[in-house]
Amino acid sequence: MFLPLRLGSIPFPISALIAGLVNAALVWAALHWTSSPRVAALPLWTWLLTVAVMTLAGPGDDVIFGGAGVMEYAALLLIVCGTLPPAAVLRAAVKA
Repeated sequence: MFLPLRLGSIPFPISALIAGLVNAALVWAALHWTSSPRVAALPLWTWLLTVAVMTLAGPGDDVIFGGAGVMEYAALLLIVCGTLPPAAVLRAAVKA
């Protein structure tokens, strides 16, 4: 994953930003295919389930999310940045 991408010496969460944009686009597209916000939220729930499974250790005790320093919070940042934009799209659709 590109969570530890750096701009100079500063970690830059490019995959978290991409996750938010792609999830928002998927929810937006789903809203055009269905009138139910619950069904339109399925791409978001699928992504959250995938990230939750990736937080578990693998057969060789491999860990996808991990690191030292600020990278300890990479998984949390990925979840927050990947969830808030599509949630905003869903909220706007429900209010409309």
